[in-house]
Amino acid sequence: MSTDESSLLALKAQITHDPNNIMVKNWTKGSYFCTWIGVTCSRRRPRVTGLNLFNMGLRGTIANEIGSLSFLKHLNISNNSFIGQIPYEIGHLRRLRELRIRYNQLNGQIPLSIGLLTNLEMLDLSGNNLIGTIPWSIFNISSLQGIDLYKNQLSGTLPPSICHHSPKLKFLILSKNQLGGNIPRSLTTCAELNEISLGYNNFIGNIPTQIGNLSQLQYLSLGVNNLTGTIPISVTNMSNLDTFDLSLNSFHGAIPSEMGRLSNLTWLNLAGNKLDGDIPQSIFNLSKLELLDLIDNELSGNIPFSIGKGLPRLSCLNLGVNRFSGRIPKSISNLSKLNRLDIGHNLLSGYIPITLGNLQELQYLRLGENQFTNDLSTPEQDFLTPLTKCNMSSCNLLWLGLGGNFLNGVIPESLGKLTSLQRLEINNNKLQGSIPLSFCDLKNLYYLSLFGNKLYGQLPSCLGDLISLREIYLEDNVFNSIPTNFWSNELIQKIDLDNNLFDGPMPPEIGIGHLDISHNNISGSIPPSFESLANLRYFNVSFNKLSGEIPDGGPFKNFTADFFIHNKGMCGASRFKVEVCKKNEHKPLVNYRVLRYTLPSIAIVIVAITIVIIFTRHRRAASSFSPLLNTPLRLAHERISYSEIVRATSNFDEENLIGRGGLALVYKGVFSNEMIAAVKVFNLDVQSAFKSFDTECQIMRNIRHKNLVKPREFVGNPLNSLENLETSTPLVLEVSSEEKI
Repeated sequence: MSTDESSLLALKAQITHDPNNIMVKNWTKGSYFCTWIGVTCSRRRPRVTGLNLFNMGLRGTIANEIGSLSFLKHLNISNNSFIGQIPYEIGHLRRLRELRIRYNQLNGQIPLSIGLLTNLEMLDLSGNNLIGTIPWSIFNISSLQGIDLYKNQLSGTLPPSICHHSPKLKFLILSKNQLGGNIPRSLTTCAELNEISLGYNNFIGNIPTQIGNLSQLQYLSLGVNNLTGTIPISVTNMSNLDTFDLSLNSFHGAIPSEMGRLSNLTWLNLAGNKLDGDIPQSIFNLSKLELLDLIDNELSGNIPFSIGKGLPRLSCLNLGVNRFSGRIPKSISNLSKLNRLDIGHNLLSGYIPITLGNLQELQYLRLGENQFTNDLSTPEQDFLTPLTKCNMSSCNLLWLGLGGNFLNGVIPESLGKLTSLQRLEINNNKLQGSIPLSFCDLKNLYYLSLFGNKLYGQLPSCLGDLISLREIYLEDNVFNSIPTNFWSNELIQKIDLDNNLFDGPMPPEIGIGHLDISHNNISGSIPPSFESLANLRYFNVSFNKLSGEIPDGGPFKNFTADFFIHNKGMCGASRFKVEVCKKNEHKPLVNYRVLRYTLPSIAIVIVAITIVIIFTRHRRAASSFSPLLNTPLRLAHERISYSEIVRATSNFDEENLIGRGGLALVYKGVFSNEMIAAVKVFNLDVQSAFKSFDTECQIMRNIRHKNLVKPREFVGNPLNSLENLETSTPLVLEVSSEEKI
């Protein structure tokens, strides 16, 4: 067996996972190893010169025996799942020209022995978990043309003489590591460099002014570091520069007006710095420019009115978070390739140009946090018409941000035309009215922000049907009603409804991870089932009218007292800063058998009202009334017609239904003299209904409550059946004017 064959079999032995069975079926003893998949041999002798196992799904470690393939020139085992360290023996491959082990799961340090590969031209170890410093000996390889160590965890600094011994270096890719220190000035002596990528590291200091000497450079990325100083004018000497990225550093001063010399520039990213002054007019003449990103600086002045004349290829324009003022130039609609427009967080004013509707490829539009307004007297200025001029097949807008302006009026129904919309922000304006039903057409919406307006009424019931919806922010409005099916979308993750006028009990159907309904009029108790909401991370119900016990299990173990303050009727654990819940240890006033029939019905309404409040239309002398009754209601032993009760409850309309139990329904009734009563209708098909009626009457005789007047009188057996309702002396109950039924 030859040395090369034994080395390959040793490599095979370290493979723990081979999903395509390449090595199991192909790399076998008895077959000629030069015919194995991925193996290339010399034409003159049976020696391995190339090993290519790219993207075969292999898992395992790299065998040390790989260093015995002494004739190997090309090694590519990229896009697999090799683990462990790069063996030191790899430095024995003195003929090696190409070493590619990118996108595996290798760890440990880069072997110093790689500096011994004197014929190496390409080194690609990107996309691994390598740590430690880069061996400076690598930069002594005179034949080296490319170094790619992208996306590892390498640290340390670069050698000061980085290009003195590797003059043929054409690209240097070290981005997404933890490298620091200054950018070596010697890097500017690599005359053949056409790509430098040092972004996402910790480099400090200034850009060497000599960088303009790199006349062949096409790609320069220094973004996301800690670089300072000004942009050197010398960069404008690199006439071949295609991509220029200095984003997210601390550069200050003005943008050099000489930038207009970079006629080949397609990508200019200076976002996230401290640049000030105007945008040089020369930039808007770079006809090949596709991206211009100046967001988050301190730039000022007006956006040039000629912006749409010299940038025919521009697809992304980011000018947000600056100090631009004035109006949006109408010529911006000439940027026919524009896909993304962000001019939010500035001082821009005026109307949104109608011509924006001409941008048929626009998907991202952010105009928020400015001073835009609209003219309600002109239909074209309802702030959405400019964006919905497209027909149904060309409305591609995915993100619309208009929050933090001075837009007023109602939300137009035309919003429903934007059927591709995924994110909508119209918060912090002066909008009124209700949410239009056209929202139901936004089937792809996942983020909705309407907070800080004057919107009112009921939330559209279809919001629960938008299965893509994940976040809803409706706080600081005047909404007062939530439809029951609003909670049907169990995939919603965040809902903020605080500071509205919602009332009623808390729905038990809630199953979201973030809920804020503080500063409303929510009553009732927190359903115990909320303890089982494993994904609940935020739950704020402060400043409501809740009562009962605060759950203490499940996610409530992580909640603080601030989430429940200003709910006077709540009790629970001491850490919630409320009273400890009291357990009723007294003997009940009635036996269990009686309560079994009555408690379900009593819980339907504020108090258990068990009979029709009877009144007359004919006034009698006040002296005929009991001293207990000081209301103008005059009672007599008269018959009350069924038709009068029907009229008072609007024929027992569903809208007047205020309670439902197993034996009866309770309706709100408004009689002709404007008195309000609760009308309880028993279900006579239920066998226990009669008995329940009798026992409730017995119970009510012993109840004392501020909203109830004690039963006044009975004749004979106290209402012992429902049939004698019209002829029996009534049980009189008074409903307090302080509470609504």
